[in-house]
Amino acid sequence: MNKPNNSSKPAVDVLELLTSQHSEVDELFEKIEAKRGDRGAAFTELANKLAAHATIEEKIFYPAVMAKQTNEMLHESVEEHLEIKRTLADLLMMKIDEDTFDAKISVLKENVSHHAHEEEEEKLFPMLRRTMSADELGALGNECLAMFETLMQGNPSSQVPAETKKAAPLPAVA
Repeated sequence: MNKPNNSSKPAVDVLELLTSQHSEVDELFEKIEAKRGDRGAAFTELANKLAAHATIEEKIFYPAVMAKQTNEMLHESVEEHLEIKRTLADLLMMKIDEDTFDAKISVLKENVSHHAHEEEEEKLFPMLRRTMSADELGALGNECLAMFETLMQGNPSSQVPAETKKAAPLPAVA
């Protein structure tokens, strides 16, 4: 069990953090699909946020919540991440005005929406809310937020093409 966060920063509930990141991504998809403003900048932001979000889930969140009751769901999640990364890698190689860009964005949005809302927010997060303490959720949230902010200082989407061969590894169930 994690110790309460005694630093001066208030704890960030990991489930609230991930849900808010899902909402930010939804808004970027809407902006890109509505063809408002600078679509190229919106796509770059989307790609970086998706890449950083997947990284914190795969490296911190999923390993921390791996248990007998989450095992199958988390393995499905990393497979969904793989499909998302493959589509994102294709998009990163395209020009925004190519004929197939909008169709591929639509596929990416569908995959991300299913994964984020139907799998995580509707199934995984309620289970974790019941089984984890506020201190555990807060400590995990602070760790995820710190890594996300560090990743976003760079260009996390540049790593995506190298992550399309196989799903991220997960620890064995304890």
